[in-house]
Amino acid sequence: MTIQVGDKIPEVSLGIMTESGPDVTSSSSLFKGKRVAVFGLPGAFTKTCSSQHLPGFVQHADAIKAKGVNSIICLSVNDPWVMDAWGQAHGVGDKVLMIGDGALNFTKSAGLELDLSEKCYGVRCQRFSMIVDNGVVETLHFEKGEFGETSAERLLEDL
Repeated sequence: MTIQVGDKIPEVSLGIMTESGPDVTSSSSLFKGKRVAVFGLPGAFTKTCSSQHLPGFVQHADAIKAKGVNSIICLSVNDPWVMDAWGQAHGVGDKVLMIGDGALNFTKSAGLELDLSEKCYGVRCQRFSMIVDNGVVETLHFEKGEFGETSAERLLEDL
């Protein structure tokens, strides 16, 4: 079942890059006691993800945080090394926390799988965006066609 507004974020392990290298963090440590903007996408360095989705959140990070959001998370089915390199390539700095869900822990627990095996990509994460308040989904968007519904601009409207 796909995660919905009012649901708690699943408790899972996720990959994160630290100053000393890749590590594992818990979803509760990312969401507990915080208001978080989260966006998920099929893959780092891919066309729409790199040209629109991530850049929009980097560009609007200050405006999003000014509306009471403590952090912005980008989640993709990649490892922490790839997420870190992608973040560096887009100059995310401390604006967006790049989280790897290479084992699909979050993606599967939240029912967000997208099977792109016919394109030889394997199982990925659906494109989504949400506001999570203290671990509970407050708003949630999925792409239904052309990119826009999960954009930073759309999430700003929710705030």
